[in-house]
Amino acid sequence: MDSAGGPTTAPDILIPSLRAGLDGRVIAPDDPRYDDARHVFFTGFDRRPAAVVRAGDAADVSRVINLARETGAELAVRGGGHGRAGYGTSEGGIVLDLSGMNGVEIDADGRTAWAQPGVTAGEYTKATGEHGLATGLGDTATVGVGGITLSGGLGFLVRSHGLTIDDLLGAEVVTADGEILEVDEDTHADLFWALRGGGGNFGVATRLRFRLHEIDRVVGGMLVLPASAQVITGLVHAADAAPAELSMIANVIKAPPLPFIPAERHGTPVVMASMVFAGGADAGARAIAPMRALAAPLADTVRPSRYQEMYEGPEHPRPRFDAGTNLLVNTFAPGAAEAILEHLETSTAHVASAQLRVLGGAMARVPDGATAFGHRGAKMMLNIGAIYASADEGPEHKAWVNSLATALSDGTGAAYVGFLGDDGDQSVGRAYPPATLERLADVKRRYDPDNLFRHNLNVHPAVK
Repeated sequence: MDSAGGPTTAPDILIPSLRAGLDGRVIAPDDPRYDDARHVFFTGFDRRPAAVVRAGDAADVSRVINLARETGAELAVRGGGHGRAGYGTSEGGIVLDLSGMNGVEIDADGRTAWAQPGVTAGEYTKATGEHGLATGLGDTATVGVGGITLSGGLGFLVRSHGLTIDDLLGAEVVTADGEILEVDEDTHADLFWALRGGGGNFGVATRLRFRLHEIDRVVGGMLVLPASAQVITGLVHAADAAPAELSMIANVIKAPPLPFIPAERHGTPVVMASMVFAGGADAGARAIAPMRALAAPLADTVRPSRYQEMYEGPEHPRPRFDAGTNLLVNTFAPGAAEAILEHLETSTAHVASAQLRVLGGAMARVPDGATAFGHRGAKMMLNIGAIYASADEGPEHKAWVNSLATALSDGTGAAYVGFLGDDGDQSVGRAYPPATLERLADVKRRYDPDNLFRHNLNVHPAVK
C-alpha cells in the first residue's frame, strides 16, 4: 500500500528492470515457482506481488530498494515470513525475499558470529551449538533471524541472557537510498539504536553480528500440566520466583491429540510449559521442582540436554489465519487464570491459546532507553491467539481475542512489536512509549524520510 493506504501497482517496467540485474532470482506471476514464493507462514494472506526477488547479498538488496524507490512500488521484506500481519508479502508490489541469505560465520574464540537475515533460529542455533555457544533467538526454529532481532527477540534465554538485541553488536544495513552501511555503537549509533527493537522501519539488515554465550548443556523441555486456575497461577508465581537462569513459555490451551498426552485428556484444558534452565542439571532440577509439584504432570520431557535440541522436532502445518494480540503487563491480576479458562471454553477457533511468559532477569537489567525496545520493566508478556481457517470467521475470533485481552489487561496498554497484528498507529503507540516513539520518528526522518519502508508496523518520519 502507499502511505495513504491505497494499493500500489508496480509499473510494467518493473520485471524487466529487476531481471536486468538479478536474472534467475526474479519470480514473476508466469513462473511455476510463483505460488509457493508469494506465500508467507500464515497462508491465508493470498496476495499477488508483481515479483518476488530472492536476494543473494547486500548489492542485490540495494538494487531492489533503488527500483522500488524510483517506481513507487510497494516493498515487502521477508525473512522467515512469520509475521502475524502478513507483512512479508504484497499485493502488486515487490517482495524482497531474504530467505536465501542464510550464511553464518562463527568466531568461536572471539565469542561472536555474523549471520545473514534469512538464516532461521534453528539453523543458527545448530551452527553455534557445534561450538557449545548460543545467542537467544526466540522459541521457534523456522523464524528468521532478521525479523526476530529487529523486533527485540523474546525467547528461551530472555531471563538468563536478555533479549536478542542485547547481544547484537553490529549490523550491515541497506537504507532507503540504497546505501550499504556498517552500523554499531560507534558508527551510525542512532540507526543502531533504532534497529534494536524498531522493526524494519529503517532499512534492510543484510548481516547481523551477535555476541555468543557459552551455553551447551541446559535443562530443558516441556512440562504438561492439567489446567486449573490454581495450577496456572502457581506456575506464574513459581516462574517469577525461580532463578534468572530459568525462562518459561507456557501455553494454556485445549490439549491437541499429541501422542505424549494421554488420550483421555485430548480436548481438555492443559498448560504446555516449555522451559530452559541455562545452568547445571542439579540446579535446574531444583528450580523446576516447584512447577512439577503443582499437579501430576500429564507429560514431562524436561531433562538435561543440549540447548540446540530445544529447536528440534517436526515442523507443524502452516496455519491460515491468526487473530491475536499481546500484552506486556506488570501483574498477573487476580482472576486472570479464571478468565483464560472461561474464554477457552467459549472459543470456536481451530486452536485458541493464552501464552504466558514471565520476564525480568537479564532483560530488565538493561536501562530504559538503551535500545528501542520500549518496555524493559514489564513482568510478563501475555500472547493471545486464535487460529482459524476461513476469512469469514475473522470478526468472531478477533472479538474473542479482544475480550480476553481486556480481561487480562493491567491498564498499561503496552505490547511487544514482534507479536502484534496490523492495527496501525494504535499498535505503534502500544509498542513504544512516547519518548521512544518520538526518537524513532526522528531516526526515520533521517534514514527513510519518504517512508519507503512502510509495509510494517509503521513508524512515520518526524516532520521537520
